[in-house]
Amino acid sequence: MFRIFFAAMLYFVGLTSLSQAQTVFIDQGSSWTSDLRAKFYVQDQGARIMPITWMRALLLPDGNKFLHDSLARYGYLPLANRLEGDLPVGFTTNNFQNIKAVGMSCAACHTRQIDVNGTPYRIDGGPAIVDFQSFLKDLDDAVLAILGSASDFDVFATSVLGAGATNTAKTTLKNNVSVWSNRYHTLIERSLPDPAWGPSRLDAISMIFNRVAGLDIGTAADEFLIPENIAKADAPARYPFLWNAARQDRTQWPGFAENGNALLGLARNLGEVYGVFGEFHPTKQNGLLFDRDFITNNSADWKGLKSLEDWIWDIGPPKWPWGLNQHLAKEGKAIFDLPESAGGCVSCHGERKGAFRSILHSTFATPVLDVGTDIRECQVLARRVKTGILEGAKIPLIGDALGAEATAIEVLSISVVGAIIQHALQFDSDVSALESNLDAIRTDIEGYKAALPHLQDLRGAFPAAQDMEAFAKSSKTKCKYEARVLHGIWAAAPFLHNGSVPTLTELLTKPADRVKTFMPGPNYNIIDVGMAATQTKFSYVTKTTGCDDLASGNSNCGHSFGTDLGDNDKRALLEYLKSL
Repeated sequence: MFRIFFAAMLYFVGLTSLSQAQTVFIDQGSSWTSDLRAKFYVQDQGARIMPITWMRALLLPDGNKFLHDSLARYGYLPLANRLEGDLPVGFTTNNFQNIKAVGMSCAACHTRQIDVNGTPYRIDGGPAIVDFQSFLKDLDDAVLAILGSASDFDVFATSVLGAGATNTAKTTLKNNVSVWSNRYHTLIERSLPDPAWGPSRLDAISMIFNRVAGLDIGTAADEFLIPENIAKADAPARYPFLWNAARQDRTQWPGFAENGNALLGLARNLGEVYGVFGEFHPTKQNGLLFDRDFITNNSADWKGLKSLEDWIWDIGPPKWPWGLNQHLAKEGKAIFDLPESAGGCVSCHGERKGAFRSILHSTFATPVLDVGTDIRECQVLARRVKTGILEGAKIPLIGDALGAEATAIEVLSISVVGAIIQHALQFDSDVSALESNLDAIRTDIEGYKAALPHLQDLRGAFPAAQDMEAFAKSSKTKCKYEARVLHGIWAAAPFLHNGSVPTLTELLTKPADRVKTFMPGPNYNIIDVGMAATQTKFSYVTKTTGCDDLASGNSNCGHSFGTDLGDNDKRALLEYLKSL
């Protein structure tokens, strides 16, 4: 009997060791297949960081290649079976204007891996636990280092061009790298905050504003730069999860954007491309419908964006892979369904039919509420910038032409919506190119005008100018954020929009008693449901402020719902939240 027991224990230990060596892919529904996962990980969307030969030639201060670990040191997930094995999940390549570049896709920021007792669990569409700020800063430093040393640049040039490269070729390369570095360093030096965002967070809204307003809409003579439009990106937010993201009827943390169909999804994703290194430089033109050209100098991969949005609909919420106490979860559901005044969640986070967006599917209602949390992100949305090449721009569906200054979100709006409409109509709007056939022009214009009503949904992709005026006034003291349906919430730590609370247990603790500091990382605590107290991947410590400093970007105040529940009720509610 002892032998049987001992053999069984050895078998169990063997299985445990095997599981620790292999990544467990969480069940995310029958629609999310391994084939779709493989495509999602590598599909390009048009973002371009730099020529891939440059990144492969860059070195770290210790002498290792910049890509030596497939960027795993920043938390990105290596993907060894791909053709380009030095690029992790969500890092892609593309050719735009005949230069092969490395870029990023939504998979880089929305693929999560957590560790429970030594076993890695992969959650597709989950908020990535990555240190994006360190990646951005280290890349800047690596390029500055080669430009500051003739010998280092010679090694770099030989790696990029080959051993037989001429001095002329090396000089051209150095000029190109210098132009790239001037633009990139200007962005990094002016954008990156101290304290840093830390792993699992970034200020995406500010970085998108900084990219478009600071790097894209200046004049060619100034390398398209308007440096004074770049501000500190000091409103960090956690990466949202993607399952159900396409189905919400409103999106972005402050809920300012309508959502729920293909056009609105494209607007959401094109803004993201601009924010993560998409090449975009609008130019003036004599247009029939457009007085700006938004698509010629635009690296967005339109087909890739459509594919990624289609696949997001297939990513299901991750199913809790460990044991559940079904009786306790049933008790928790009863608490979840209580009214808000009694500590329940359903009035804000329940699954209800949302606004009509499409005949193909329904949406989830996404309430936008002020629950006393950090207000910094709303203050960022009120930023004003110089409009550069877009001053006076007027396009279909957009309101009044931009003045010399406008809110950054108005600049982003015209840049996104203008590009989508112009791409959808797909015609040469330069009058000089069409003068030879006036009848064709008249026919085309009538057809384009007839097509515009089908693009009316784009009006809701961004708030109108008059709405932004009211928003700017209210953002000084309060901020409303979206309340999402909580499917898969167990896999989305840290919590609150700004990632200031490490576990659901802490979220059910009164704000004044929540932990003030914690280490973000992949080690997961399945009891408290969130990030474990002990982390080894990163050394960063998130430091929060309280209710006395709601505009810090790091306040863990607010969302006090459920904090008055008894311990037994809290345990029951947590068990139910695991099951969603």
